[in-house]
Amino acid sequence: MLFREIIGQDDIKNRLISETKAGRISHAQLFCGAPGIGKLPLALAYARYLLCANAGDEDSCGTCHSCVMVNKLAHPDLHFVFPVVKKAISDDYIKEWRQCLLKNPYFSFDDWLDYLDAKNAQPIIYARESDELIKRLSLKSFEGGYKVTIIWLPEKMNEEASNKLLKLIEEPPLKTIFLLVSDEPEKILPTILSRTQQLTIHRVEHRLISEMLQQRYSLQSNDAERIAHLSNGNVTAAIKQALNDENGDSQMFFDLFVNLMRLSYQRKIREMKLWSEQLATIGRERQKRFLEYALRMIRESFIYNLHLPDLNYMTQREEQFVSRFSPYVNERNVRGIAKELDNALNDIGRNVNSKIVFFDFSLKMIMLLKI
Repeated sequence: MLFREIIGQDDIKNRLISETKAGRISHAQLFCGAPGIGKLPLALAYARYLLCANAGDEDSCGTCHSCVMVNKLAHPDLHFVFPVVKKAISDDYIKEWRQCLLKNPYFSFDDWLDYLDAKNAQPIIYARESDELIKRLSLKSFEGGYKVTIIWLPEKMNEEASNKLLKLIEEPPLKTIFLLVSDEPEKILPTILSRTQQLTIHRVEHRLISEMLQQRYSLQSNDAERIAHLSNGNVTAAIKQALNDENGDSQMFFDLFVNLMRLSYQRKIREMKLWSEQLATIGRERQKRFLEYALRMIRESFIYNLHLPDLNYMTQREEQFVSRFSPYVNERNVRGIAKELDNALNDIGRNVNSKIVFFDFSLKMIMLLKI
């Protein structure tokens, strides 16, 4: 990852480069902010810049021996720590990590769960990880420069691992840099927080996301604008929506949503069961994206009733349906519908039987649409 490949965040890029050139490099830095805004890509581009043999005024060279190794995420002085399962350490999953990161540096925690095949297990960073890190960092730098460790989601550390990391940050080996990347810094051990230089990363501008979607995914400007608005500065969410459109998932999700609302209103239980069985065949990740889509459509329907067209972002077919469906979404039931969708999302994330989850949700919609 190069700085120029990161969407937006020019202020943070410039700050990191200027501090490096001035020799003011904090040995422990915390990149924090909302998910999907580019914290990990920034940390990776910064690590490359620190390791680059011919770093320029604005970016790494991209061609030196160090850069070539970073391209493959295989630089001997670049270490990764991230949540895993089965009481393993990061090195046990380094192949999956490289595949995930190289495919899309803007991946989400849910994406990582799929690579781990975590099922019901909750990935964490175990104490063994800190022991292995201490061993690795005790060795001399292979290239004679910095040793950089990127710790993704340090809030997932258990208590023992956190305490060992604290000691390492307090007494770091020579020319060792720790880059912590966090979605929820408030969950990190306070004593670790107090020893890091915090960089707050902001959501990406609507305009920049729209431009990225048009350039990289060949979207028409109106589609790119709609997705950029709905993403709320989250690049990961915008990319997923663009891929939905490209793969035809948006049309499928729309059809599934419309079908469910009609069947629930008409109380066609047998057809609703068939609808649930159909959804159970599309895979967990697409099931979650469908539920997120349904949640958006409920939101759009509620806003439509407020007669504030500037706040609605829908395709033509969505607007045609919502114009007829919106009277059934009101202040009395909108919270209940949203809650049931959230519950279904959580259940799918925990690998609960999807046929049961979707059939249960569809039955609850019968009552909610009548309120």
